[in-house]
Amino acid sequence: MRQEDISEIWFEYEGTPLKWHYPIGLLFDLLASSSALPWNIIVHFKSFPEKDLLHCPSKDAIEAHFMSCVKEADALKHKSQVINEMQKKDHKQLWMGLQNDRFDQFWAINRKLMEYPAEENGFRYIPFRIYQTTTERPFIQKLFRPVAADGQLQTLGDLLREVCPSVMAPEDGERKNQVMIHGIEPMLETPLQWLSEHLSYPDNFLHISIIPQPTD
Repeated sequence: MRQEDISEIWFEYEGTPLKWHYPIGLLFDLLASSSALPWNIIVHFKSFPEKDLLHCPSKDAIEAHFMSCVKEADALKHKSQVINEMQKKDHKQLWMGLQNDRFDQFWAINRKLMEYPAEENGFRYIPFRIYQTTTERPFIQKLFRPVAADGQLQTLGDLLREVCPSVMAPEDGERKNQVMIHGIEPMLETPLQWLSEHLSYPDNFLHISIIPQPTD
């Protein structure tokens, strides 16, 4: 293939263009959690799907998107107080630690984004996005507190019942959906604050996939 024939590189799985600005683990949970590993995807060098994907002109665009998500998450958790108190070099260390797969370098900064005053019992709001394969809507995102008005910790089940009740199984019926985070199916009784601290993606969001229950 000649260089002039190559447009922008993009990836596809079974006819679905893969969004580069979604975490790879989320894409796998959402589209291929029942497939065998290694995950086989198709790499394209032309016919960029303008209607389906954002353009990614450079590594700087990826860094900018990542930092934008981190800042949005901190606005929800701490009113942006933590991220705004950091210096530019801290932001760069966060990105470089992720880019170079250096956990210690990344966590030295990200740890501060996961802390909260002991008297508050959790973040102000939980940064989350819920994705479904059965809808055209990109994702569901709403304000949701980790602690209820009565002081009780809110759970994953509480979140789903409030913002996405259709995925919950009826009292006398079978579950028709799986709730996946990082390739596992957490118990619905798991406190959302715990999930946010331990199962958030590097962008500090909980990316939750709702997929149909396997029939086999």
